[in-house]
Amino acid sequence: MDYLWRAIDEPGPGARWAGLFAEYWPDYQRWWVRDGADARPTYWECYQAIRQHMPEMLALYEQLCALAGGGDQAARFLSFFGPPPYLSGCSQAIWPGVEPVLVRNYDYSPLAFDRLILRTRWQGRTVIGTSDGLWGLVDGMNDAGLAISLTFGGRVVVGDGFGVPLILRYVLQTCETTEQAAAVLSRIPSHMSYNVTVLDAKRNYVTAYMAPDRPTLITKSAVATNHQEKVEWAAHARFTATVERERYLLQRMTIHRDTEEKFISAFLKPPLYSSAFTQGFGTLYTAIYRPRLGEMELRWPRGVWSFDIRHTIEDQRLIHIPGQEASSA
Repeated sequence: MDYLWRAIDEPGPGARWAGLFAEYWPDYQRWWVRDGADARPTYWECYQAIRQHMPEMLALYEQLCALAGGGDQAARFLSFFGPPPYLSGCSQAIWPGVEPVLVRNYDYSPLAFDRLILRTRWQGRTVIGTSDGLWGLVDGMNDAGLAISLTFGGRVVVGDGFGVPLILRYVLQTCETTEQAAAVLSRIPSHMSYNVTVLDAKRNYVTAYMAPDRPTLITKSAVATNHQEKVEWAAHARFTATVERERYLLQRMTIHRDTEEKFISAFLKPPLYSSAFTQGFGTLYTAIYRPRLGEMELRWPRGVWSFDIRHTIEDQRLIHIPGQEASSA
């Protein structure tokens, strides 16, 4: 199946972003109210959560709410506070070579995905990454040389907290080093369990095991799949082969000692690359971040798309995703 991807430059929130929101909002609204609008936190609860935990972004949040039309449901959605539960697959790892390189596969449904690369210069900070919810990110990098990405943490517990894409945005808007990012990830509440890997230009890195029901654990792990310290959801672990993927990556990092290109290429092949779209999760893209160089790259089996955080990125591509035909038939 072919899907249109867009790369969009958004210097400051304005008419362009408002147009994107109008385009995507009907689908996001249906998802957001799927359990009933009353199942989600109120606007006041959302506003207070951002003011308490992400005060540096409060003005930006208010600006985006106004551009979205100022409606109650849109404002609650844009807060990312207490969203409906959602799962993904994903693998991510830091190349063991000298150059700081973060590589990740994003495994999800192509029918519930923005297919947008956003380069923003909001609040004086340039950020580039893969959009979720039109200002959240599932992976990204900022102009200070900080890169970040997420995987699902493999637990069913849902609690009070933010959807992780907004947490990633907040880190990139406010942090410049891995140490600063770790402090933020330790204090921001997440509504589900996620593994967030951070890498800076000096090759300092951490993986944060975030959860709604226990303190965030900051680790020196260079690999994250879909469990945390141990498997806690056995059925999901078997379905996603999270342990097998973790072992495979660790072997590539310790035994094979791949070149950068060979390490990246491994993400485009099984067991890391998945075409299990009929079961709900397939690999939508492989992302490569080189934070010291300011480079971002997306790869597919039949294509490569490169970006430089210092340059405008306006473009679009028709991307073929192998194995997705059967799931959409």
